[in-house]
Amino acid sequence: MMITTASMALRPTLLLASTAASGGPPRAIPGSYGLPLLGPLKDRLDYFWFQGPDEFFRRRMAAHGSTVFRTNMPPTFPFFVGVDPRVVALLDCASFAALFDASLVDKRDVLIGPYTPSLAFTGGTRVAVYLDPSEPAHARVKSFCLDLLRRNARAWPSEFLRSLDAMLSAVESDMPSAGKPANFVLPLQKCIFSFLCRCMVGADPSADPTIAEFGFAMLDKWLALQLLPTQKVGVIPQPLEELLLHSFPFPFALVSGDYRKLYDFVDKHGGEVVRLAEAEYGLKKDEAINNILFVLGFNAFGGFSVFFPFLISSIGGDRSGLRAKLREEARRVLEAKELGFEAVREMELVRSAVYEVLRMKPPVPLQYGRARADFVLRSHDAAFQVAKGELLCGYQPAAMRDPRVFDDPDSFVPERFVGERGRALLQYLYWSNGPETGRPTTENKQCAAKDYVVDTACLLVAEMFRRYDDFQCDDGGLAFTKLDKATMAQVK
Repeated sequence: MMITTASMALRPTLLLASTAASGGPPRAIPGSYGLPLLGPLKDRLDYFWFQGPDEFFRRRMAAHGSTVFRTNMPPTFPFFVGVDPRVVALLDCASFAALFDASLVDKRDVLIGPYTPSLAFTGGTRVAVYLDPSEPAHARVKSFCLDLLRRNARAWPSEFLRSLDAMLSAVESDMPSAGKPANFVLPLQKCIFSFLCRCMVGADPSADPTIAEFGFAMLDKWLALQLLPTQKVGVIPQPLEELLLHSFPFPFALVSGDYRKLYDFVDKHGGEVVRLAEAEYGLKKDEAINNILFVLGFNAFGGFSVFFPFLISSIGGDRSGLRAKLREEARRVLEAKELGFEAVREMELVRSAVYEVLRMKPPVPLQYGRARADFVLRSHDAAFQVAKGELLCGYQPAAMRDPRVFDDPDSFVPERFVGERGRALLQYLYWSNGPETGRPTTENKQCAAKDYVVDTACLLVAEMFRRYDDFQCDDGGLAFTKLDKATMAQVK
């Protein structure tokens, strides 16, 4: 369904008006946490087993008649000692925005909610994402990350395209003549790992054969052990998933050897980047390497590994004629410009489609913050009193489908962010832990590489249509069923 420009123009005004209308006296936040042990256990089983995350939040929102309510979030009983699962859920754009106000919320140790993995996973360092902007170390590390991105801005597109070429060549070689689907997940992860190592560590993985072959898998395991207690996996049947994956924190010992190999790789081959962190930002060597590995592995590799398959499958599975429009725009721009960041910033539909995938499938669905003091939280329709210390949990897939902001919110509408009125909606696109119109600084927790993520995703789409006349994905969205080589050899 297409969005009319008139309705899109009204959306920001409606949001501001409805938020202002909720300026009455605060009311009690609906919902409860249930009986000790039993309430959290019931919510955990609903979240992971009986309902799933989307339905879990949808049912409670309907039951309470509110986009703000109390509930429990995993992980919970029995072996998560000291973890308090009680949260205040925020499910609309108005209330969700409170999570970006540093004067209202504290972000220390709430990256994945009430549970924080052992510091051993980050070499004993509290890395930047677990720090609140009020902590002095946060400014040092984030400044280093922002500087690192600036220094690599020129090389970033070429390094990505170099790795993407290797990935697509590998997939093409796996495409059998009979048309059997060719899975792209592992080649894509190798592509992401390779280009990130060169851009962020300043080292080619081929310098270490073990890292070149297995580095991406090491990061996969390292990520999985930290996140499994909080994630619905769906690969193994219930109740085995509950018993084996959600009942206890996983020990770092299971990946300690891999982490040491990755640490040594950065230490040996990323000396220039480490020295930059030490000399200009006052980080100790181990702090620098542990932060580099976290940004590389968790923020960048982990984020791209989730987002890019969604992007490819959303476009490759479309049946509305979108691919022909994207191909036409990409090739028209590339007739005059070499493929790079400058070129893709002129591809309005490509960019809008990328934004729409980020709206529909945000790489990080949950954002958290703890109330610094008592304050009044406002949704579209009501005001609520939040007490100091309460943990706020924003579920982005619900907030980004807020019908008070987005027309036809549950549909994939690639043109949603096209034009002036479409761009006005970007202030409500929150995938980067802040509005898309915001700017990452040392005073906030917005993703330092947010602009690079969007530009890189646009590079991926543009290169697909420079290289292929068309491509399609299977129903699972993780394999190509069609790759028609381009007939336009003259395209740069």
